[in-house]
This record gives sequence, structure tokens and C-alpha cells, in this order.
Amino acid sequence: MVKGYGLLGLLLLAVSSFAQVPEPALIPVPVEVKYSAGSYNLPAALNVSFDAGISDKAFLMQQLVAKFSTAAGITVKESSDQAQLRFKLNKAAGSSESYQLTVNEKGVLIEAPSSAGLFYGLQTLWQLLPPAIEAKSKVEGVNWSLPYCSIKDAPRVGWRGLMLDVARHFFTKEQVKDFIDHMAAYKYNRLHLHLTDDQGWRLEIKALPKLTEIGAFRGERTGRWGEFGKQDPKEPKTYGGYYTQEDIKELLAYAAARHIAILPEIDIPGHSMAILAAYPDLSCTPGTEYQVNGGDRFMHWPGGGKFYSDIDNNLCPANERVYALLDTIFTEVAALFPMEYIHMGGDEAYKGWWEKSPAIKALMQREKLKDMHEVQSYFVKRVSKIIASKGKKMMGWDEIMEGGLAPGAAVMSWQGEKGGIAASKMKHPVVMSPNTYTYVDLYQGDPLSEPPTYGMVRLKKTYEFNPVPAGADPAYVLGGQANLWSERLHTVRHAEYMLWPRAFAVAESVWSPQTKKDWTSFVNRIEKHFDRFDQAGINYSTSMYDPIVSVRLKDTSVEVSMQTEVPNLNIHYSFDEFPPDNYYPEYKSPIVFPAGASTLRVQTYRNGKPIGKLMILPLAELRKRIRK
Repeated sequence: MVKGYGLLGLLLLAVSSFAQVPEPALIPVPVEVKYSAGSYNLPAALNVSFDAGISDKAFLMQQLVAKFSTAAGITVKESSDQAQLRFKLNKAAGSSESYQLTVNEKGVLIEAPSSAGLFYGLQTLWQLLPPAIEAKSKVEGVNWSLPYCSIKDAPRVGWRGLMLDVARHFFTKEQVKDFIDHMAAYKYNRLHLHLTDDQGWRLEIKALPKLTEIGAFRGERTGRWGEFGKQDPKEPKTYGGYYTQEDIKELLAYAAARHIAILPEIDIPGHSMAILAAYPDLSCTPGTEYQVNGGDRFMHWPGGGKFYSDIDNNLCPANERVYALLDTIFTEVAALFPMEYIHMGGDEAYKGWWEKSPAIKALMQREKLKDMHEVQSYFVKRVSKIIASKGKKMMGWDEIMEGGLAPGAAVMSWQGEKGGIAASKMKHPVVMSPNTYTYVDLYQGDPLSEPPTYGMVRLKKTYEFNPVPAGADPAYVLGGQANLWSERLHTVRHAEYMLWPRAFAVAESVWSPQTKKDWTSFVNRIEKHFDRFDQAGINYSTSMYDPIVSVRLKDTSVEVSMQTEVPNLNIHYSFDEFPPDNYYPEYKSPIVFPAGASTLRVQTYRNGKPIGKLMILPLAELRKRIRK
């Protein structure tokens, strides 16, 4: 009887041990993961083997050596003799970007049909290791072990993109490389570079040097975007920069090694102030004095989707010199970037200036164009032909659909999902990039606790992104993308704050099966990746811990309601001008500002410890929300 009890105890211990094997925090979540009891302890000297035919063996070795030696002090060498980490080409493994990863008592096996799959398998391997693997120096006292597991994985869609706006604020070549590294870690494979806008031209065009000599620089400004004073034409233009063609070649090679293609965007006909600063005769408004915009507001959005501009920042569709200049630009862009698409922008072209132009009226009569949408369509179709003549395909924001879509054009749908759904039904390639889900430059928490911007997309909303929305023809949906516009992002730290963790949400949406997505699991995994980012020195936002605040008028008093976005949080608040701790009242139901109180302070707690930001909510600001 005692022996039987002992055996039963051992069995229960084994089951308990298996149940307690921690599930690694993998983002994006793989298609299939199976864990088993046990873990593999990495040796101090790690032997790695590669199948014959793996073309980027040297790059994979470089990645392994850099990370293992830096953080773990593990030496890595190539050796087929008793290799503990093996890379194997397996043509039967699935799609070209798929991979299989196995960890057992023999070590680690990563197999895939291509180098891309092997690379993605390696990114998952890093996430199976403790967060300290991301450290920039050796970390002592870490058990460098991997859980026994079997992973089969492949992406949901082919286009998994992030857009970086380098036009509004310039990011150096090395900063873009860091951005590429962070993308690659989460299996993104398209970097969309927004290279031109009213605030800067960032690409060397050798035949048109004035584009960068004049268009790449503006006056230095610090403060709140949109409220800067207008530049004096004579003040020094010292802020900015551009990429030489050699810089771009270096970035292209760096990205390609990480299986990322770079999409160049030349944003026309609107957003063209930097071009017009160099070549003012290309607008429909002769005599206008142009300079690169320095961050003062000249475009206005009064509401209802309408907007207007104080200055004509468009290229003129009726000016033949415009098309000659664009032919020169796209000749060099097409020769430089290997990607099949060139993005021509096409968004937010204010047509009020065209309506006043005699040249546009003559164009409309000559080409039988009935309205301004058809004028823009005329321009887009001519640009499409120029791009096609360089052996490339054209992509544009969904405004290129207005007035008629150019044959063969691809649509990047940003104004919600409607344009992308319509374009797919018209059998045009589509990248879904709706501002309602994937604009990661917008507020991710309460505006009173966040850097200023112009709209809101909270993390949970971003996680609901579906790159193949209902009603779209999936055969024409290339994939999905998040966009990081940089008007207000003066530094890399600010850019990282806006990007993460929402870029985790988009990464999972475009890679993982829709059925594998789970909000509670995702939040738990995010928190583990915060630990990884702390080790790596990457900034991120904790706004998901901050409550969502709603206000209404109750009789003559302001009533505040709050709800949390993530589970297992307690909200504590104060009206007495002192920051609340967990001994202050806990929010349970809507609260009313007491007479004499001018400010509500809010702090979330978990397990007795503060988490998220201290929110300071002045009554005067909350009253404005009621009026709105």
C-alpha cells in the first residue's frame, strides 16, 4: 500500500510538472505548438550545423554568435559533429516562409523550405529563451534553457508591413537599421519608407540635385507640431537630411538579409512642398514663394472628412514639365529599389487651387474631364504609365480610386477598410492599412496622459485588425500594414513609444491564424516582451494599463466612468490633489466630481503595486469633452 501510494505520488508529480511547464510568450503566436515535459540546457560551447544549400549560412552564424556571446557568454562554432543546433532545408515543410522548430533531449532543429523560413525559426528560438538573451552585455545567473516543444508555423498573409515616415522627421541610416532589426524579430517582411512630403525630400536623385540641396532641409524647431511659427525665408535651414543612393543600397542589403523588402514612396501630387521649394514652377499657382514646411499648420481639417490648405502644395496635372521631372525621378527610383512596386502616394490632394487654375480648366476641356476627381485620376494614370515604363507596378493610397482607378494599380487602403474591399472586388491588389486599426501614431491612451496627436486607436482595437476583412476578395489582398507617421515624433524614443506594443498586435494579425488570436493570452505575452524590451533598451508604452475615461453631465455635475482595457486591474482615485495609492478609494461605479474639486487623479494597481501612468484629469478639460 505504501509503495502504491508512492507510485501514485510520483505520477501526480510528473503530471504536475508537465502542467507547470511555462508557455513561452511567443509573438506572433504560431500555427501549432506542442510542449512536453522537460527542457534542454544549452552548453557553454554550442555546435551548429547547416545543410548544404543554405545560402545565408554566414549571416545566420553572425546572428547566433552576436547574441549568444553577448548576453549568454556562450561560444558558437560551426560543426556537424554532435551539433546541438541544426538548420535543415526541408522542401516538404510547407510554404516558402514556413518553418518547423523542435527542441528535445538532442538539442534544437530548425527546418524550412527556404532561408526565410530558417530565419523566422531563429526569431522564434530567441523568444523561447529567457528575456536576458536581448541584453547588450553578459547577464550572470541565467539558466539558458529551452522548453521541449514542437512548433509548426507559417504566415497568414504575404505582405506584413510597417511604414516609417522619414520625411516629417529624418531618421538616420543607423536608426533605420535598428527599426529593421525590430521588425524582423516579429516576422514583418515589408518596410514602407515614406521618403517625401511637405516637410522633406529624403532620397538623392542624381539628375535633380536641388531636390535634396533645398528640399531635404528646413528651419530647426522644437515644441508642439502645427503650432510652430512660419519660417523666415532667410533663416538657416539646418534641420533634416537625406539618404544617398549608396545609403539606400546599404539599407536594401541590410533589410534583404533579414528577408525584408523596402517599398519606396514618392508622395504626389499633394504633399509636395519639398519638391516645390526646389522647383516652384511645377505648381498650378505661379508666383507662390515656396519653402520646405517647418511644422507650421497650413492644412486644415474642419470635420466631416473635408480639408483645405492655405497654400497650393500640389504638383500641377496640367504642367508637362511635371511629368518630365517625374520620369527622371522614377527612372532612378526604379533602378535603385528591386521591389516590384513603387508607391506614388496620391492622398490628401486639396483640389481647391486646381479649381482656380486656367491651366486645369484647359486640361479638362482638352481631355474631357468632368470634375476634379477625374483631374487627379488623369494625373495618377499618367504616373502609372511612367512607373510601368520602368518595369514596375504602381501602388497608392486609396484616393487613387477617385475618378477611376489606373489599370493594374495596387491600392493601400488607409481610410478604413471600404476602399480596399472595393478595390479587391475590382480585382486590384490591395494592402489593408486602415487608420481605424493600424495607424500607430495616434493616441493609445487618454489624451490628457499622452503626447499630443489627432485621433485614437487603443491597443485592443489594433488587435482586432483583420487584414482580410469580410467582403474583400482574399485572392487580391496582399496583406496588411501598420503606419507610423512622424509629424510629432522628434526622437527614436518617441517613435518606439508609439509603435510598441501596437506593432505586436499587427504582427500577430498578419502572421497568425485568426482562430489563434486571443486577447487575454496576448496581453500576458506582451508583458513578457516588455521584459525583453527592457533588456534590449527599446522604449514602449504602458498605456494599455490606463483606464478608458468617459464623462457625462449628471444634473449639473460632471460624472466620470472608467473601464480597463486589460484584465485584473484595480483603479484608485483621488479628488484631493494628492496622487492616489491603493489605500485611496477604489473605483467601482461612476463617480461625480465633488463640489470644490478641480482635478481627478487616477492610478491603476495590480496585486497591490502601481502599474501604468498616474493620470491627472482636470475638471475643465473633462467639461470640454461633454461639450463635444
